[in-house]
Amino acid sequence: MPAITRRAVATLAVAAAALAAAALPAAAQTKLKWGHVYETSEPYHKWALWAADEFKKRTNGKYEIEVFAASSLGKESDINEGLSLGTVDIIYTGQLFAGRAHGPLAIGGAPYMFRDLGHWQAFRRSDLFRELGEGYEKRTGHQVVSLTYYGERHVTANRDVTKPDDMKGLKIRVPDAPLYTMFPRAVGANPTPIAFAEVYLALSQGVADAQENPLPTIQAKKFYEVQKNIVLTGHITDALLTIVSGGTVKRMSQDEQKALAEVLRAAADRCTDDIVQSEKDLVGWFRSQGKNVVEVDRKPFRDATAKLHMSRDATWDQKTYDRLQGLASATN
Repeated sequence: MPAITRRAVATLAVAAAALAAAALPAAAQTKLKWGHVYETSEPYHKWALWAADEFKKRTNGKYEIEVFAASSLGKESDINEGLSLGTVDIIYTGQLFAGRAHGPLAIGGAPYMFRDLGHWQAFRRSDLFRELGEGYEKRTGHQVVSLTYYGERHVTANRDVTKPDDMKGLKIRVPDAPLYTMFPRAVGANPTPIAFAEVYLALSQGVADAQENPLPTIQAKKFYEVQKNIVLTGHITDALLTIVSGGTVKRMSQDEQKALAEVLRAAADRCTDDIVQSEKDLVGWFRSQGKNVVEVDRKPFRDATAKLHMSRDATWDQKTYDRLQGLASATN
């Protein structure tokens, strides 16, 4: 074989080997998509990024999770559908959205369902919550892995609100899930479903007169800029489910599944701590911004709403309701 030909063959062989070597990490690495509707400034996103980095470390770089914030993969209903369509692997979602697939799971997102944060913590750690997650998995194939505190939901409005009667006829934005309308209907308000990404514009243009969300979200989404009053109704002790697509889980080994679950639960714990602290700090912050933060007597609001807990709105049975109400509040 002529020298030039031998050199050409050798060069081609080296190039082919280099290309094969370069391709190996890409082929070995699996990229996962985590979608949610919250801002990059919020703790949910911060701890999702931490979980992504931690899972990558625990799997020696085999898995890389890319986190898509602020509805960049679609509205909340879209990312829920994406679990089955294969367009997303992990999501944060409200219990009422997941409850569309398995009604009993929505109970934790119903208004005035919890006495206090300790009661919610007890539910989060309970056999009841685990069983509700298993019921959802049987219906959908997807796994409920953890529950992250989202905060107490409060009303913001340009109208003065101190008692239930003050909310009569108030056009209040709620998420597009039926149970979010329970509290507004109980107090005579007019619930108006609007996509999360469109709320600020709707408030500024008068499409809605009011909205309801936890204090950290009211700050992050800047709703306070177009609302005069922050009314501490605390009508929902809300939380986000972290759900992993069943198709994604099936592609993982048992050790990888265990590592992912541990990381997601740790992220939920740390994010919960951040939200609890943020709620404590934000009342003073909003007042420093000139906002009227109203501390109302919640009992009349609660009494009006509790009448609907086992009405036609309920997607759970009496036994599930009684088990939740019978949980003793956690002390930490």
